[in-house]
Amino acid sequence: MKSTLETLSPTRVRLDVNVPYAELGQYVDAAYKKVASTVSIPGFRKGKVPNAMIDQRVGRGTVMDEAINVAIQDFYVAAARENDVLVVGRPTVDAIDYVDNEKLSFSVEVNVRPDVTLPDFSKITITVEDVAVSDKDIDEQIDELRARFGTLNSVERAAANGDFVTIDLTARIDGAEVDGGKANEISYEVGSNKMIDNLDDALIGMSAGDTKTFTSQLVGQKDGETGDIDIVVKAVKERELPTLDDSFAKLASEFDTVAELRADFTERLSRVKKMEQGAEARDLLVEKLLADLDIPVPDDIVLEEVNDHLQGEGRMEDAEHRAEVDSQVRSSIKSDFLFDSIVKAEDVQVNEIELTEYLIRMSQRYGMGPEQFAQELQKAGQISQVVAEVTRAKALASVLARISVVDKSGNKVELEALRPQEASTEDAVSAPSAE
Repeated sequence: MKSTLETLSPTRVRLDVNVPYAELGQYVDAAYKKVASTVSIPGFRKGKVPNAMIDQRVGRGTVMDEAINVAIQDFYVAAARENDVLVVGRPTVDAIDYVDNEKLSFSVEVNVRPDVTLPDFSKITITVEDVAVSDKDIDEQIDELRARFGTLNSVERAAANGDFVTIDLTARIDGAEVDGGKANEISYEVGSNKMIDNLDDALIGMSAGDTKTFTSQLVGQKDGETGDIDIVVKAVKERELPTLDDSFAKLASEFDTVAELRADFTERLSRVKKMEQGAEARDLLVEKLLADLDIPVPDDIVLEEVNDHLQGEGRMEDAEHRAEVDSQVRSSIKSDFLFDSIVKAEDVQVNEIELTEYLIRMSQRYGMGPEQFAQELQKAGQISQVVAEVTRAKALASVLARISVVDKSGNKVELEALRPQEASTEDAVSAPSAE
């Protein structure tokens, strides 16, 4: 097989492929076997019909059409690999020329990832926020810890933010109770905004024994469908926090004093915020590269994705929304091209250990075992997507190691020094702004 490449645009190429007949032999043989297994000719068992008889009864042209259709796909893939083409989307095959017993030639036009000229990363400087742990940050952590050891006491007053209420709820649409729309003896923190829209506003000012009806969008119903929610307040409770003293520190932690407990929170939060600097540096680098680099995207791919999205929403005629989706799709494709260019430039490969570590972390996030999580990915056909994600993350980490990162005070941030801490600090403390 011989192939040549013609660049039609930064995102589209034409491959001209010439295949000598000798290389079509296996495809022709397979086509004869396939046809033989489907035709019935008196005197011959299915699958045992001679080729000459197939040519006579069915026609060699039918066989060759089958052989060529399969061969073109394989030789197209081989030509793309031979010319180092990173294909995007479906190819368009034309100019098929077949001379029996001599050759097959065809041309393919296909969208490709554009060549992206990456900058010298060692010359890039990214500025991130300072690491600052305030007394307020520490107080919030301390209060969260105190809340775990707090007690709830019933009070004879109206509910306010931060109180806990025991309530019954009944959802109705046009006066009829919604199937599964009744729940009793629910304990709920007022102001947490963790249940139904408008519930917090309705509860504020209600006392034990009060009832009220409010309107809210209903979960599990048609998009945007609202209903009436009846509330019955059974009890209002106030959370009493334990006194913050050395005795509490001993009860709630491994430390003997509040001062030691605060110092530990300070250290943990500082580490978390330093990790946030690394995430911020990554995001700012990507943002800068997307803004600085000229990365073209195939218009037909964009149009196809936009139309699929709008059709799914039933908003094909919404011009304003179309423009919004178009911008989002272009940005997403541009990001994909950038990441793939970095992977190629860094020649990044991921190994089994790295994939396993990723699966373990993600399975924990979804509350599943690693093997079960991997099986679910396999069922959903997302294994290749996971490999691409891990590969891109590794490539981005490689270039992050070469850029300069400073905080707004001018201090150099050593991202490499943060990486060994990541696994232990991620779950060590829940900072207000950390994920």
